[in-house]
Amino acid sequence: MVSRLRRTLLAALVAAAVAVPVSAAARPSAVPAPAPAALAPLGAAELPVLDARYAATRAGIRAAARAADGHGDHRRARALRAMAADGRQFLAFDGRDGGRAAEVFGDLARADRVTVLVPGADTHLDTYARFRAGAAALHRALRSTGADRTAVVAWLGYATPRTLGTDALTSGLADEAAAELAAFAAELSAAKGDAVGLTLLCHSYGSVVCARAAGRPGTAGVSDIALFGSPGTGAETAAGLRTRATVWAGRGGDDWIADVPHVRLELLGTDVGFGTDPVADSFGARVFDAGGGGHSDYLRPGSTALRNLALIAAGRTAEVSRA
Repeated sequence: MVSRLRRTLLAALVAAAVAVPVSAAARPSAVPAPAPAALAPLGAAELPVLDARYAATRAGIRAAARAADGHGDHRRARALRAMAADGRQFLAFDGRDGGRAAEVFGDLARADRVTVLVPGADTHLDTYARFRAGAAALHRALRSTGADRTAVVAWLGYATPRTLGTDALTSGLADEAAAELAAFAAELSAAKGDAVGLTLLCHSYGSVVCARAAGRPGTAGVSDIALFGSPGTGAETAAGLRTRATVWAGRGGDDWIADVPHVRLELLGTDVGFGTDPVADSFGARVFDAGGGGHSDYLRPGSTALRNLALIAAGRTAEVSRA
């Protein structure tokens, strides 16, 4: 069995290594953008003046849109102009290298529950609208639970891998992203204080990022971590994440990630794969009912997965339906 899984992973690695150079010209990182203006770290003093911060980041997004137009990538420019619309709330934005952004849904200054949504592969500025739609749906679902003082942050804080690329099979990008996520969580905790309920919701490869961040000091204030559509975390058990947060896991009934071999092997000098399936009994997470949806359906309005993720984020964990 292990030999067959080894061959499967090696075949995927080789196929990805061939596919990536062929499509390199289309990589979203190829579009230039200006360096963002320096912003102060988020802290308690920043909360009363968030509108000024949001205005500054909108100006940076508009500058990136002009750069994309000048480069001839009008699709990127259109996407950026939509992001820069009045009323959008970005704590941070950087248009370089595929893009980084942290967008707020709700009133962060007043929120007593804050949820950070961490995306998986193929999330970048050209696909950001899809990620944003999920974050907006999550915020609406949170409000429907009665959690009025709540905010969701759509955190695109790292260079995500391609689904059909070598990076999606290894933890390299996640290791780099984990430091950024932990630092961001630390800023939120410092700004909001110990009374805030902080949750990480982590999709697909984003669950690898959250797992790598979980044991870092910056995430000490996180109460719950939910992994959904996860290929694994690199840890064999939830206890191996070394976090005091409650670890949840869910997988939709039609999610192709179930067919990914949940092993961790050394191939060509690199660790490939992410080990134990987080929804397996042996992992030890609290498994929630994610319904029958596919890999991209967890935040679909009206879905079982979205309802349970919203309940976890709202702190109403006794009401979460279990798988």
